Amino acid sequence: MPNAYDVIVVGGGHNGLVAAGYLARAGASVLVLEQRPTAGGLAVTEELYPGFWVDTVLHSASTLRPGIIRDLFLKMHAFAFAPAGTQLFTPLPDGRQLTLVANPAGNLDTIRTFSANDATRYPDYCDTIARYATFIEAALSRIPPNLSQLGSGDLFTWLGLGKALPNLGPGLGIGEIYGLLRILPMSLVEWFDEWFEHGLVRAALGAPGVLAIQQGPRSGGTAFGLLYQLMGQPTTAGRPQPGIVRGGIGQLTAALVAAARQFGAEIRTNTPVAHLRLANGQANGVVLANGDELAARAVLSTTNPRHTFTQLVDPFELDPSFNRAVSNIKFRGAVAKVNLALDTLPQFAALPAGETTPLQGRIQIAPGLMNIERAYDAAKYGQFSTRPYLEIVIPTLHAPHLAPAGKHTMSILVQYAPYNLRNTTWEQQREPLGDTVINTLAEYIPNLRDIILHRQVLTPLDLEQQYGLAEGSLYHGEMTLDQLLFMRPVPGWAQYRTPIPGLYFGGSGAHPGGGITGEPGRMAARELLHDLKQG
Repeated sequence: MPNAYDVIVVGGGHNGLVAAGYLARAGASVLVLEQRPTAGGLAVTEELYPGFWVDTVLHSASTLRPGIIRDLFLKMHAFAFAPAGTQLFTPLPDGRQLTLVANPAGNLDTIRTFSANDATRYPDYCDTIARYATFIEAALSRIPPNLSQLGSGDLFTWLGLGKALPNLGPGLGIGEIYGLLRILPMSLVEWFDEWFEHGLVRAALGAPGVLAIQQGPRSGGTAFGLLYQLMGQPTTAGRPQPGIVRGGIGQLTAALVAAARQFGAEIRTNTPVAHLRLANGQANGVVLANGDELAARAVLSTTNPRHTFTQLVDPFELDPSFNRAVSNIKFRGAVAKVNLALDTLPQFAALPAGETTPLQGRIQIAPGLMNIERAYDAAKYGQFSTRPYLEIVIPTLHAPHLAPAGKHTMSILVQYAPYNLRNTTWEQQREPLGDTVINTLAEYIPNLRDIILHRQVLTPLDLEQQYGLAEGSLYHGEMTLDQLLFMRPVPGWAQYRTPIPGLYFGGSGAHPGGGITGEPGRMAARELLHDLKQG
């Protein structure tokens, strides 16, 4: 049949592009199909207002695996992280602020102004969490064994224990392994009760543990969420690096597209896929929305699991137990996005006029973990928080060309904003949410209202409709302990294969999980290549 490929990748987000790069580099003929006008998924930089370009959804690639950057030669395609003298700037309404830099030793004096005890504990905390996070990265970089075929020693082999323990990169001893297993189900509040006393220090270090999930700092398992955000970042100051891509996060997509094409992959945008093509129960291509059929030896879906297994595939082709497991996946989007075009640089009350260095990394509005918990309380009852937790980046400080001369953009992740609202709709609440974000920020930036030229508010419903995120979930399924490892996307199917022969699954809803890591795409490509070679 004409238009035959070795692999068709459905979804041109970062995982789809990573997979295409690895597949094409290995010699496979690859076609990537993306329904949006541009590839990249959540890693896109788009024009918000004439002359103003923003990272529309995500603004950080801090968890992108260095091995992918190396293997796909992304630096040769103009990919680079922007240098940031500051990792985090956290202001308080009273004018005080906590600024963290990458070198833990450089933060001791700043932390000491809030708590001498916290400054004393901080170096040991950074060392401990770095060792644990590096161990978690090593474990999650392995494909979990199949639960239904799990032998007595498989779990320890997968974790890199047993005979491999002396050679394990993080160098954890048995006592530390047990310590880590104790921490994983803990809440952030429980974990930080063992370390720090000041609310701002606790929030500055711990808030990333709940980012993009509908859980609060008191929820079990959120300590693991923090370790996941810190994977592969052993030298950072106890929290994720800024991960700001020079020129906007869309430059990561541009580099991935260029790399995949250089290896020989074909990438088509504005090409929605209607459904999988099957022959005798096996996937052998796709049918496009316009009715065209394309043949392939295998299909790799990187869309969210709900879309993959209920729209690309007719559920009647799947076992009822598998369908039930898919229907039980928790998505529960908890984040909205606000993008601003600004007439000039915002002036934070906590900084001297013209001071920009603290603003070059991430900016966080979260005075304490209990403030975040109260913001979560609203989401429990179908309301967005009127005192939201905000994570902010000003990308024009690194790339002035993203806005007209002297002007700036601001990228704001807003939490908590539940997908399902009670007694109202997101169409009615979109602008009130935007007003809430502006009112909150104005407490810290007195000139903000006067310098806003344009704003964009993306609700969880908008994220679903415009970017294919089921229920607005940035991770294609919540990153909670019951939806990780052997259970991602559903129990028994964590090895990137699916119940339909020839169909593979490698999006953020697959192991090891969401965020811009590239690991699901990389590992799915590896498994698919293995099967192609087997015949």
